[in-house]
Amino acid sequence: MSREEIYERLNAVFRDVFDDETLTVNDSTTAHDVEGWDSLRHITLLAAVEDEFDIEFSMGQTVSMKNVGEMVDYIEKEA
Repeated sequence: MSREEIYERLNAVFRDVFDDETLTVNDSTTAHDVEGWDSLRHITLLAAVEDEFDIEFSMGQTVSMKNVGEMVDYIEKEA
């Protein structure tokens, strides 16, 4: 799966979780860039990403990811 394909699917997940059809994320996007991305929404987002890509994040990964690009890197390796 290409990085572009991952972003197409990932953007759909973000739009659904944050209820914002205009939301687009990229490698440098962080929680500070997305309105409403708090700790509870983070858990919801990770669960939705796991379901979408049929992967599982470890506890360490959930707290160590610094931006969406790191999430995509992991998805590339696992999906």
